[in-house]
Amino acid sequence: MCIFNIPVLLGKPYSSSSSIAFHNSVPAGSYTRHYIGTSQNRVVKENIRVVTSMGKLRFAVSCSSNMNRSMEAHSFLQKRGFSVESFGSGSQVKLPGPTPDRPNCYDFGVATYDFIYNDLKQKDPQLYTQNGLLNMLDRNRRIKDMPQKFQHFSGKFDVIICLEERVYDQIVEDLQTRDTNEGDSVHVINIDIQDNHEEATIGALFVCDLCAKLEACEDLDNEIDEVLTEFEQNNSRRNILHTICFY
Repeated sequence: MCIFNIPVLLGKPYSSSSSIAFHNSVPAGSYTRHYIGTSQNRVVKENIRVVTSMGKLRFAVSCSSNMNRSMEAHSFLQKRGFSVESFGSGSQVKLPGPTPDRPNCYDFGVATYDFIYNDLKQKDPQLYTQNGLLNMLDRNRRIKDMPQKFQHFSGKFDVIICLEERVYDQIVEDLQTRDTNEGDSVHVINIDIQDNHEEATIGALFVCDLCAKLEACEDLDNEIDEVLTEFEQNNSRRNILHTICFY
């Protein structure tokens, strides 16, 4: 096992050149990352253990717009060999605009990441380069074609990881109201991750760690509570929630 010390300053403005700096090349396999960050004038220390996938489980990750948090987790998981899809659960894809009361809104299933990228670049290239949206969209369009809404997807997963409690509530409600009775179970988990570029990267490492622990279970249904209890003890500020739904 290789250990790396990675300093991370939370809350810094995002840019393509000043995200989290990895000071060593990281080998495939199992390793631990330590980070130290500042949050609300206090020092935060957390350990993140990341393991590559064994390919046993089907994962989904969801935020509200399938733009930042879920796509960062999608990217991390995909690179480590996990079977993963990503989604949004909100009514529309929403991105910050020139003012808080003027967001950029797009319809799920219509606007591609490439379309949104070019739309924002045409509207104000300086603003959307400075706030990191163009860099984020460029990353997204290299992963898949367009944002997907969870409520429009009919496929099945073993584990769905939601990245804020409101998303968790929306996905649980959707699963509980679907007109199906096949009886296949799905574990729905919430991990709170703030919606900014820096926290999305840190949160993606937590998601990878959790997914690896879940894949290591011989009997997921019987072992998941123990895994989540241990995970919550080590990450108490992440608001871990869990329920079982059925397809």
